[in-house]
Amino acid sequence: MPAGQQPILELQGITKSFGGVEALRGVDFALSPGEIHGLVGENGAGKSTLMKIIAGVHTEFSGRFLIDGAETHFRSARDAHAAGIAMVHQELSVAPDLTVAENVFLGNQPTNQLGLVQWRRMAREAGEQLARFGIDVDPMSRLGDLPIGLQQLIEIARVLFSGARIVILDEPTSALSPPEVERLFATLRRLREQGTGIVFISHFIEDILRVSDTVTVFRNGRKVAETASTATSKGALIEAMIGRGGEVLEHSYNDELMLPRPSNSSVVLKVDQLSLARSLKDVSFEARAGEVLGIYGFMGCGQQELSRILFGKLRPDGGTLAVDGKARTFASTAAARRAGVALVPESRRAMLFHQEPVYKNISISILDRISSLLLKPAQERDIAKRQVQQLQIRPPVVGLDLGMLSGGNQQKVALAKWLTYPPKLLVLCEPTRGMDVGAKNDVINIVRDLRAKGLAIIVLSTEPETVLSLADRILVLKRGALVREFANEPVSKDRLLEAA
Repeated sequence: MPAGQQPILELQGITKSFGGVEALRGVDFALSPGEIHGLVGENGAGKSTLMKIIAGVHTEFSGRFLIDGAETHFRSARDAHAAGIAMVHQELSVAPDLTVAENVFLGNQPTNQLGLVQWRRMAREAGEQLARFGIDVDPMSRLGDLPIGLQQLIEIARVLFSGARIVILDEPTSALSPPEVERLFATLRRLREQGTGIVFISHFIEDILRVSDTVTVFRNGRKVAETASTATSKGALIEAMIGRGGEVLEHSYNDELMLPRPSNSSVVLKVDQLSLARSLKDVSFEARAGEVLGIYGFMGCGQQELSRILFGKLRPDGGTLAVDGKARTFASTAAARRAGVALVPESRRAMLFHQEPVYKNISISILDRISSLLLKPAQERDIAKRQVQQLQIRPPVVGLDLGMLSGGNQQKVALAKWLTYPPKLLVLCEPTRGMDVGAKNDVINIVRDLRAKGLAIIVLSTEPETVLSLADRILVLKRGALVREFANEPVSKDRLLEAA
């Protein structure tokens, strides 16, 4: 923070607990006008909790909260919005059943003197705002029909152009391709020049170092370091985040590695000439037992559509699927599940119940097995406890509401849901999205254990580090077509980016 300049936002001694679990302990934080302040830390370190206090989502806490030097206390997110604070949450907070234009103007639709919504004006102005951000999409299209990454871009654009004085971005680049990241950074720099204070939370440390003026590190609910971004490095930040072993984790995500020889085990899934409108073009591949098949590509390459076809959420225009040699046409997700296919989608919100306890989220896939009429909570809890212990879900409290867990631990719950009903084929979309290096390492170990048990696993990700860390064989998907296969050869992040 520049000497002598009053912070636009200042937090002093903030402490916050959830159900006896302390998420923040005596945290100080300050943001200046025209500053981009990066925030890093492991999942559960307290970053998002602090930001939700700023955004008025969490209203009960101890400590002092100052805006422009004046102490304040928000009673709701509406209060924070009125004070000029806007936030893009890690989990999308869009309305998928509304149009793109309605989402851009969510809660602030232009109206005439009679109070009626001016639909044409809203569509025109939404299109103009999105065009400024480089997004070319029909403003009257349904948002939920767009890829998850494009939905995220639209939510970011809505917040950035809202006129807020303080903008909080929680993992904004996790679903974006490199060109879209560059577009976002250029917009953030323009806002900084206009005096906007920006908090940028990310597990992509390279992004933090490139765009931030200041970097703060959280660990176990405390602020453990704050430094100018030009005075630190990726290795130093990782060490501050997780302590010893950071260098090993960083090394494992960035080095070139040698892929093994292709497996000759039984073919669990065979995809032949799969096509879908403009999303997929004659896609063919096999997934084998005891193998992790990685499918890498930039946002919008067709990954999400492919995963939804494999799980019966979409019907292809052409091509065939076979599971264990038997041709399949999945008319529903239930049909896919009966055939032994399980999907963990890119959005945890799409498959988990945040207001329900952990054990209910884990047991939901096997309720028909353990009860024909009445629920058996004791049995559900016992099953959940075994999964919580096996996957090292933290905190290990099966009765805790899922929403109180960090993003990385929620992802473990999403995996646990299917491991109580072991599938033949497990499809994982962005399995480490929005996670720190420590949580990613946990998920990597879980996936490797499942591979050793003979599951066929498909990992679809826009993060090259994720694919490199997990896959035995890698396919590159580009604009709906498979353009490269890496097997039994050296592969690196640079080679994947070049192929995509």
